[in-house]
Amino acid sequence: MPAIRKPAYLEDFAPSEGTLAPRARFSSDAPSLDLNGTWRFRLLDRARADTDGFEEPGHDDSDWSELPVPAHWQMHGHGAPAYTNISYPFPIDPPYVPDDNPTGDHRRVFDLPREWPEGAAVLRFDGVDSCFRAWLNGTELGFSTGSRLAAEFEVGHLLRPGRNTLAVRVHQWSAASYLEDQDMWWLSGIFRDVTLLARPADGVGDLAVSAAYDHTTGTGTLRVDVAGSADALVSVPELGLVDAAAGVDHGVGAVEPWTAETPRLYDLEVRTPGERVRTRTGFRTVEVSGGLLRVNGRPLLLRGVNRHEWHPDHGRAVPRETMREDVLLMKRHNVNAVRTSHYPPHPDFLDLCDELGLWVVDECDLETHGFEEVGWRGNPSDDPRWREAYLDRMRRTVARDRNHPSVVLWSLGNESGTGENLRAMAEWTRAHDPSRPIHYEGDRDSAYVDVYSRMYAPHEEVDAIGRREEAPTADPAADGHRRGLPFVLCEYGHAMGTGPGGLEEYQRLFEEHERCQGGFVWEWIDHGVRRREPDGTAWFAYGGDFGEALHDGNFVADGLLLPDRTPSPGLEAYAKTVEPVRVVPDPAAGTVRVTNTWDFRDTAGLAFVWRVEGEGIPLGEGPLDVPVLAAGESAEAVLPALPEPSGETWLTVSVRLAEDQPWAPAGHELAWGQAEVGAPGEPGAAAPGVPGGQEGTSASERSGALREPREPGDPGAWPGAEGAVVLPASAGQDGIVRIGPGLLDAGTGALLSVGGLPVDAPAVDLWRAPTDNDVARHGDSVAVPWRAAGLHRLTERLLSTGWEDGAFVVRTRLAPAAQEFGMRAAYRWGADGERLLLTVEAEAEGEWPCPLPRFGVHVGLPASLGEAEWFGRGPGEAYRDVSQAARVGRFSSTVDGLQTPYLRPQENGNRVDARWLALRAADGTGLRVEGDPVFDFTARRWDTAALDAADHPHELVPGDRIHLHLDQAHQGVGSASCGPGVLPAHRLAAGSHRLRLALVPLG
Repeated sequence: MPAIRKPAYLEDFAPSEGTLAPRARFSSDAPSLDLNGTWRFRLLDRARADTDGFEEPGHDDSDWSELPVPAHWQMHGHGAPAYTNISYPFPIDPPYVPDDNPTGDHRRVFDLPREWPEGAAVLRFDGVDSCFRAWLNGTELGFSTGSRLAAEFEVGHLLRPGRNTLAVRVHQWSAASYLEDQDMWWLSGIFRDVTLLARPADGVGDLAVSAAYDHTTGTGTLRVDVAGSADALVSVPELGLVDAAAGVDHGVGAVEPWTAETPRLYDLEVRTPGERVRTRTGFRTVEVSGGLLRVNGRPLLLRGVNRHEWHPDHGRAVPRETMREDVLLMKRHNVNAVRTSHYPPHPDFLDLCDELGLWVVDECDLETHGFEEVGWRGNPSDDPRWREAYLDRMRRTVARDRNHPSVVLWSLGNESGTGENLRAMAEWTRAHDPSRPIHYEGDRDSAYVDVYSRMYAPHEEVDAIGRREEAPTADPAADGHRRGLPFVLCEYGHAMGTGPGGLEEYQRLFEEHERCQGGFVWEWIDHGVRRREPDGTAWFAYGGDFGEALHDGNFVADGLLLPDRTPSPGLEAYAKTVEPVRVVPDPAAGTVRVTNTWDFRDTAGLAFVWRVEGEGIPLGEGPLDVPVLAAGESAEAVLPALPEPSGETWLTVSVRLAEDQPWAPAGHELAWGQAEVGAPGEPGAAAPGVPGGQEGTSASERSGALREPREPGDPGAWPGAEGAVVLPASAGQDGIVRIGPGLLDAGTGALLSVGGLPVDAPAVDLWRAPTDNDVARHGDSVAVPWRAAGLHRLTERLLSTGWEDGAFVVRTRLAPAAQEFGMRAAYRWGADGERLLLTVEAEAEGEWPCPLPRFGVHVGLPASLGEAEWFGRGPGEAYRDVSQAARVGRFSSTVDGLQTPYLRPQENGNRVDARWLALRAADGTGLRVEGDPVFDFTARRWDTAALDAADHPHELVPGDRIHLHLDQAHQGVGSASCGPGVLPAHRLAAGSHRLRLALVPLG
């Protein structure tokens, strides 16, 4: 078979040929034609230099497929997605690419409107992955790379009245692919808009808007530079600026500045003899001064997320309404900043950030992470042959996005090592847009950037950096420069699966050290690809589900949103951690301390509401009078006379929007705080694990706070039952021990039923299905030593049964095969009226090589008990180091609703600090569990082994039992999937453990 000749541009260091100089995007009164829609499409398995004439207007494409544009062809059944995190899915042999190179030919026939003017016109592609070549009416326009950057071609001379034919050949692999290794699905195609734009003579060729704000005078300065016409006039009617000259500074007097908290935009118009252009601008000044990143003179505290563009059905071809949904979800969860990882987003997203208010770190379309796997040998970042490609990408980023007030930092790219090409990008950017500082995490010495940035630095290192006492570099000059820079964690809190833990502790460090100006949680959304089973069951695929030879599994699922944009428990916890108003009630003092943690806006427009509940039942509520607080201010608000306590009583103070905002309706809750209301004469107590409830304590201290337990071996000592008489128990001739409502097997000590309800006997359980953070593929795994120790295959040996001090005691020993360490356990059974009382005590023996996953008991119950109600903390999933969003109250759910469907099944759905839990059938019968004082619980329709074995949630088949886990404690979750492990205060050591429960039949 003759060799197929590849096109030379595929393996060329040049970024493009035939394209126009990059420029801004703006609205114009000049005609335009949207070329999105249905295109003809065929997929070739290799890249060919010859075209077989497909670009010609008369080419017969009747046997081709149809493909929507924008789209990735893999998302429409042509080939398949493939996921790698770091590794290139082709040999590292730059600039060469494989012969097997999927290539998509696209054709679009369109009619030019009759009124279309003669003269210049531009064909604009907003994003094509990874390299494309274009023809109009059979004439070649050129080629372009830079998948997530705009490319324009001059086509006015090629347009014809009536019918026109646009042909585009897109290659999956090109030399540019070495610069686009960005931890995401490898997907190809024309995935952003295609537009034809008339370019009138003496029109606006390009537009650069500078709107500075002087915080000392409150005035603005506007400069608009216009390319293409010497007669451009600028107007901002709202500021009294009408037909002012372009290219000069204009003092516009007092203005309302733009911030992410107060996103004030002004309509701006530029008029030339040939064109009228409209855009929006915001006045703000960004600088690094005094070692801090400041906007309008004030330091920022970034409460951010990293955002890949993703939609489970469309890939990176994200509809505008989905972009708006993203921004609204961010604002509603107190996120104030976005890093566009790791490429410029669709420009519509930046328009939304301008409008609704988010700080943006705009990142260039650059990552060469795969070279790390070969020791960075041959990395393009320090290879002069790639210099122009690097500079081209930065020029196109800056030119397109420089007019967005939301963009406050330029980022050179991500995980591309170091080298002179990156330095050249920084120098070019500084020369052409000095109005924004420059970020790049890979420059650890920070020699050519303005912000010291790190990924996943542990808490103790962040603390040292905050004190400017980090480890020195080899170069004293570079070290001194870096210590003078502000610090930002461009990635932290890896939100993969259950978790992430440790966010509270990070936030306290950010607030303690002014140099630590926040960071960006990795990342916004799980990149699951929606698939359906023949029966219609929908599920989400991850790496390896498409038969990839090389893949990184579910590491693509590490977001705060599930793929369908359902907020995860991690996002709810993050929203609580970064809430803009901190509320600390003190019922004993009759006050509430309120602190405004915003950087710019005051608390006008917020409503404060108090609510008191006894045992989760509302006792009263009303407004709380709080003075308007400027940014950073605190005040003590006086509580009204509260209702008398009734049982365990809690005060919640909620901070809500008093009126509709563009991003949320009136009544939306921004923040809250809780405290327990004591009996008359007793002080109030703050909610365990609630940041607003206990000022001055760590999250670990709060989440681990339990009430003092009663003395061991005292089955009658329970809250509300002091002085109760332990009912007599009996052992009948049938080998059954009867204790209150419980029946136990006299020989084995196993519980058989409670009030006639059959149960699988409570058994000590130490194992959980490892979370992604337990597995920690890129961190310090705790799941590896767990499995090596055999904690997933413990056996229990009965030691004795018998009566001891009025309790029926079952003693056992748990241990894994092939190990000498173990744990002795005692189950102490007693009764108090209709309550069957259980105290479980355990003591570790031998040298345990690892912390415990959990300590608790597992109980099997009939599948009919599908309704859950509890009094404790909720309503959502929580673990000891990710429990910020869980408040004390009375909550209900179905057992199915208690699950969190992470893409890879793992431990999930835990509820913390339950005082009691009721599981009921439809007829009201069931079981109530009470704690002394509290317990954690999960309830699911499959056991832990099934959860551990499943690869996807839809593979979990409900069984005939509900598996109820009642836990004294869990190991923390941490963030070790790609970050720090569990902090010491959240580790669950093998040692002494005790869990006290009461089982009460219902109905």
